[in-house]
Amino acid sequence: MRAAMYHQNDDVRLVELPQPSIGEGELLFKVMACGICGSDVLEWYRKAHAPRVLGHEAVGEVVEVGGGVRGFSQGDRVFVSHHVPCGKCRFCRKGHETVCDTLRSTNFDPGGFAERVRVPQINVEKGTYRLPDSLSYEGGVFIEPLGCVLRSHRLSGFQKGESVHVIGGGLSGLLHVLALRAAGAHPIFVSEPVESRREAARKAGADFVWAAGEDVPAKIRTENGGAGADLVILATGAPSAFQEGFRTVDRGGTVLLFAPTEPGAALPVPMNDFWKDEVKITTSYGAAPGDLIAALRQIEARQSEYLSLITHRLSLAETGLGFKLVARAQDSLKVIIEPQR
Repeated sequence: MRAAMYHQNDDVRLVELPQPSIGEGELLFKVMACGICGSDVLEWYRKAHAPRVLGHEAVGEVVEVGGGVRGFSQGDRVFVSHHVPCGKCRFCRKGHETVCDTLRSTNFDPGGFAERVRVPQINVEKGTYRLPDSLSYEGGVFIEPLGCVLRSHRLSGFQKGESVHVIGGGLSGLLHVLALRAAGAHPIFVSEPVESRREAARKAGADFVWAAGEDVPAKIRTENGGAGADLVILATGAPSAFQEGFRTVDRGGTVLLFAPTEPGAALPVPMNDFWKDEVKITTSYGAAPGDLIAALRQIEARQSEYLSLITHRLSLAETGLGFKLVARAQDSLKVIIEPQR
């Protein structure tokens, strides 16, 4: 079978691999679509494990069912989560499923940028979801990234009616805007350096959109009755974004670190200001099963909004082009690979 083998962002090769064989309790599914995630192009994160087949936003059709599998049949349309928690450890019991050792050690075989994928038994049992008839494969590609977004909002303590500043108008930033609008955030502010992405943020429902580098903290207070944002979401790892976020959060507000920085990056935090203003800094990593189910339901209900974010639909042979587009972060939003093309 064909697969796209990642070496680095500008070196993704179309290769032939043996089709995986499945065992007891496992599934084989034909990948119909798989999105390129922003984390896929973080070379400091990915190159250490290269070469490998990436792709974790995969949806497709079950083509083979292993012995003992219940609830799935050949021909089922499914989304498969690459990482799944055990549900029993101390982290899972406390609601921190994404730091579970099992979640961080599970995966399907190979990644979603391949024609066929083997789904191990634990992923079948804890991370495979049938797509509703009304949900397209392209819509299903958004389940994992939106699940991460919804989890972050939940962990941040966001409440309906709060003001939110999203820093970064790439794909993850736009998913935040769509989800926040659906959840009743008001007003929603976005700052982003690329004009085409600022326009996308306006279309997604942001109330105010400005270029990064403008006096965004002052603009937010002007438009928000003199207050800062109740919640600031850092949807980019740029150091300048962190400094902007620290200056736009309101007293008693929260700064959510959604995007990672490069390893070893130091972030100076105005600790005395945060101390006396009771500002909370929090993080969120990945998505748990409940978040994925919530994301699936939201996309099913508002599918056209998510499909509008797709800018490129590429064949498996064009995966290298897709990685370059996402890494450049200029003229693309959601890039989808269709391995059966």
